[in-house]
Amino acid sequence: MRILAIGPRIYLGDIYLALQREGHEVRVFAEDPPAERSFGGMIHGVADWRAELDWVGRDGIVFFERVGHGETQDALRAQGFRVVGGSTFGDRLEQQRAFGQEVLRDAGIAVAGSMSFSGPGAALEWLARHPGRYVLKHDTAGRNTFVGEHPEGADVAFMLRRAGAGRVLLMQRIEGVEVGIGAYFDGTGFLHPPCIDFEHKRFFPGEMGEMTGEMGTLASFQDAERLFEATLGRIAPLLAGAGHVGYVNLNLIVNEQGTWPLEFTCRFGNPGFAVLAALQPDGWGDLLGRMAGLVPRGDGRFRAGPGWSVAIVLTTPPFPATLDGCAPGDDPPVFFLEQPRGDELGHYHLVDVRTEAGQLLARRRSGHAMIVTGTGATVQDAQQAAAAAACNVVIPELRWRADIGERFLNGERDRLRALGWLPG
Repeated sequence: MRILAIGPRIYLGDIYLALQREGHEVRVFAEDPPAERSFGGMIHGVADWRAELDWVGRDGIVFFERVGHGETQDALRAQGFRVVGGSTFGDRLEQQRAFGQEVLRDAGIAVAGSMSFSGPGAALEWLARHPGRYVLKHDTAGRNTFVGEHPEGADVAFMLRRAGAGRVLLMQRIEGVEVGIGAYFDGTGFLHPPCIDFEHKRFFPGEMGEMTGEMGTLASFQDAERLFEATLGRIAPLLAGAGHVGYVNLNLIVNEQGTWPLEFTCRFGNPGFAVLAALQPDGWGDLLGRMAGLVPRGDGRFRAGPGWSVAIVLTTPPFPATLDGCAPGDDPPVFFLEQPRGDELGHYHLVDVRTEAGQLLARRRSGHAMIVTGTGATVQDAQQAAAAAACNVVIPELRWRADIGERFLNGERDRLRALGWLPG
């Protein structure tokens, strides 16, 4: 197939490398100037994606990395192009927090109490009158969620005072098991099986430190159907009506009182794409083709591997912050104790990297170097495999969490079983 990928930067470059290894032709447009582009020398970049539409044609795939381009995707579909990524409706679900909660409520799903505000100032005034523990979420992309701990909301108030302009949402803090349910949508329905995932967003082991994009994930395509049907599966008719094509994930808190949706992700997440890739034996070309209608839908199922996958994010300073203006000489080199080859390459997922004179380098600007994955019949087997892959990587000042999946083993699995969401 021919795949034309579009994004603000080459955020999912590892998918494009995998597609190239599968034999597909890939061209990528990124808004980054060439000197700052990830995957330099590794992927075919183009200067104008619209000029490549004749190349990709109606039998290829136009792939959008991020939210915010739904109207463009809908317009391209109306012109007969096969587009994977999202839709205008998907953009609203993810970016307009209050709208997402309204959609869930209308679908008959209980939602936590929340209040939406035009800006931080209005939220601060409301918080002063309604003290308590809240979760602060932003409509603006790129701003991390903040989970409040102070019983009267003093920590949330501090974060609101330093927040930039833009809509915010304060959501009631609910205790329970945080779990995600995700699935691929092909414009008419969800492909099966769905996946279940457990994200680890705190920087340090033991769920300490600041919220990051993510430090690792535990995931499986097994035993997700019941939770999927009770939550994410209910919005399938709305996604079909919008012509949405892409990956959709719903993050939840599950406790003895029910399931409480937190937020939608209507794009291919990072490291979400990597943790699932390890369980998708037919590769990204097969899945993108199924979503785009190039592979017959059949019974709406794709082949998913058994067991569990663990993804570990490998970082260097300044992650989770970013540092502008870094000189190329500051980019640390990436080495492998044993060079991965063949199928092993599928467990090393590059993120913000480049090559120079044959040497792989991690971009100092983000410190977001790589994701490694491991799979196994049990969570423990997957943990061990992922840790072995991480230990095979050498980068100056390398850091990673060695406890991905421990929460699940130390109580979350038993609680979900007791509530009937996982088999005993």
